[in-house]
Amino acid sequence: MRCDYDLIIVGGGLAGNCLALALKDSGLRIALIEAETPAEREHAPIGQRALALAYGSTVMLAALGVWETIKKTATPIKHIHVSDQGHFGKTRLSADKEGVDALGYVITARHIESHVSEQASKTALTTYCPARVVGLMSSDEAAYVNLNVDQQSVNLTAKLVIGADGGQSTVRQLLAIEQKTTDYFQKAIVTTVRSSLGHNNVAYERFTAEGPLAVLPATGNHSSVVWTRTTEHADDLIQRSDADFLAELQNCFGFRMGSLQLVGPRFAFPVNLIRAEKMVQRRAIIVGNAAHQLHPVAGQGFNLGLRDVLQLAEMLIEQVENEGDIGEPAFLDSYAKARQIDHDKVINFTDGLVRVFSNDWLPVTISRNTALILLDHVNSVKSLVTQHAMGLGGRLQRLGKRRY
Repeated sequence: MRCDYDLIIVGGGLAGNCLALALKDSGLRIALIEAETPAEREHAPIGQRALALAYGSTVMLAALGVWETIKKTATPIKHIHVSDQGHFGKTRLSADKEGVDALGYVITARHIESHVSEQASKTALTTYCPARVVGLMSSDEAAYVNLNVDQQSVNLTAKLVIGADGGQSTVRQLLAIEQKTTDYFQKAIVTTVRSSLGHNNVAYERFTAEGPLAVLPATGNHSSVVWTRTTEHADDLIQRSDADFLAELQNCFGFRMGSLQLVGPRFAFPVNLIRAEKMVQRRAIIVGNAAHQLHPVAGQGFNLGLRDVLQLAEMLIEQVENEGDIGEPAFLDSYAKARQIDHDKVINFTDGLVRVFSNDWLPVTISRNTALILLDHVNSVKSLVTQHAMGLGGRLQRLGKRRY
């Protein structure tokens, strides 16, 4: 049957717009559905969060043709310092030793999101915004999507629907895809500080009994803070005065960058590991946060979602070139299989970090600190860990070689 569109992307955030950009020359007829207006997205608190872009992600953004502009508002990470509060173990990673300009970059979600959205809007796609998906059904031939647009019902058909609509994904819910949730009973506090000594482009990851503290370099002497505490403690810290909050943060982090001063508001978000039980359903795929939400430790969430999008784009382009049906079961299954290993590796890694470094049992404490020290002194192993942190390796590294 002749569909209104070949592809409907639900979600106009980072994942959805990156996918639209990657497919701009594919010949596919694409519709983008976004529930929030640009003004609503601009003022959403979650836009304040810092994203740590792995080096591999910058290569992929360059393949999309957007990295050079985004780079102007991003801060390079030249060193990573990992430590365990109250213990002797630490590890330091360096861009110089890997022969790269930076191990990664730090940028606020709002900055990268607005630029990618602007570039995607210049492509030949049809955008429905604000519009909400209220119904989704599929047959052997097509997917049927019902939208609410300005209180009017609009019906669309497509060969394939992509759910890139975030952690509360409507697409996932309408597809009745179950999730497995691990509650860490933690919240991440996000804010910005200025330091008297400057950050020198060092990203700090400090593990504590309550959760990790990440202090990431930003413009000037500013640093973005992602501080994970128990839910009860985080709620208490949010309610405290700036002086009391800052005193606790300084005590947890120490004085590596001198005295800290708050220069941004504080926000707190629940921290869970959430993973959809499957990525594909009849003529539908979910990607990014719709498929997985990770603990912020090691900053892997956005990087994993970007690899979802780039690998899907590559496979869609190949399917079109081979004159195949982009919504057929065999194609959907091949995508799910292709992403499974990467998902398992990253999710198990981040979950393991949380469990090992939030454990004060003495044998575990001794083992992890010994491992950090050995890692700091065994260059071959350190290089492998650094490559992992940079998001490089195998097929995923080759994704950045295509120019979309």
